[in-house]
Amino acid sequence: MAVGRTVVIPHLGRVEGHGGIFVRVDGGRVSHVEMDIFEGSRYYEALLKGKHFGEVQGIITRICAICSASHTVTALQALEKAMGVTVSERVHDLRGLLLLGATIESHALHVFALALPDFLGYESVLAMAGDYREEVVQALKLKQLGNRIQELIGGRAVHPVNTLVGGFGKLPSHRDLEVLLRDLEQSLPVLDRFVDLAATIPLPDLGHNPTVYVALRPYQEAFRFRGVSICTSRGEEFPLESYREVIREFTVEHSHAKHAALEAGETYMVGSLARVKLWGHYLQGRARKAMDKLIPSRDGDNPLLNNWAQLVELVHSVERSIEICQELLGRPEERQDLVPYQVRAGRGIGAIEVPRGTLFHEYELDEDGRVLEANVITPTAQNLANLERDLREAVERTLEANPQVPDRDLKLRLEMVARAYDPCISCSVHLVRA
Repeated sequence: MAVGRTVVIPHLGRVEGHGGIFVRVDGGRVSHVEMDIFEGSRYYEALLKGKHFGEVQGIITRICAICSASHTVTALQALEKAMGVTVSERVHDLRGLLLLGATIESHALHVFALALPDFLGYESVLAMAGDYREEVVQALKLKQLGNRIQELIGGRAVHPVNTLVGGFGKLPSHRDLEVLLRDLEQSLPVLDRFVDLAATIPLPDLGHNPTVYVALRPYQEAFRFRGVSICTSRGEEFPLESYREVIREFTVEHSHAKHAALEAGETYMVGSLARVKLWGHYLQGRARKAMDKLIPSRDGDNPLLNNWAQLVELVHSVERSIEICQELLGRPEERQDLVPYQVRAGRGIGAIEVPRGTLFHEYELDEDGRVLEANVITPTAQNLANLERDLREAVERTLEANPQVPDRDLKLRLEMVARAYDPCISCSVHLVRA
């Protein structure tokens, strides 16, 4: 291999947003690796200052269309904590269903349209559809099902308008929930077939760096996306209020997005694989069977496993959505559920496990309910430093096996690692570098 080899991917395809990869190899070792995030910065935290709390969710949801429901619910959670608002059990369940809809839509898109073509040897999902037409059609129907849930609960599929501090503007009818329940139940056999297909696909060995995984402890003894504390795979646990001390953000010259590390400077991973690693023992039903097939030991650190962890969560999200629909149908039908509250000064932190990992929102309000300070830490920003570490490992492992590997093959491996993290670049560049 020639000394001074450079590998550049100017635009990473099949991810949300605009980014690239730069790798420099000297003497057979990687001397430099960058995940370049060059999408334009969004100044949401500064924009929110002085805004009334009622405007917050409508603004912050615009960080990203794919993640709009996730940002909305997390923002509402933070605002309600700031003002001491406690929502009803019905509202809690409906927000959970909204988050599950976002997870179904996002995971179905990523696993089948963005990641799977790499494993099956296709350049795109369109090329893959020539040989796997039925699978692609069913995957798109799953994505559409997630969008329908968001539309039913949030008022529309993108950027919810029905979500309010204290509840919802309008509740779904029993008739709508019954239709949704039927469609969710019909999707389960389709997911079983997808799990069986994935189980036949070997994962390339692109690195097994020992990784620290971080996820929220579920609010109950079950696999849930809302949590009460920050946990690591090393057995550490921290209160949500200490998230700024636990997660240290920092800037890098090559990226419009901040990176993050733990207190000791260690990189870490959030997302589906982290959640399955920490809380997979809570999974039940088809999701448990899917995990046992796709991630049987849960001990490996291959980042490509995040794709299969997303498929496991996709199965869980459909099963959990069925449970919530059944619970809601067992209660009297209501047209509205909005608790009264008094506007007051306060500070609140919202933290939710969203499709790509742990999302934090924090707002401080004055006595008139106007924003004094806002802070958002997204999953992709937390993952970027660990992603660069895994890109380095993938290159070095590939070159050890074949020093003359063509750039084309090396680029594909880099792209597979980057796509496994399912980065949401739009979310990651929500603020300007300091």
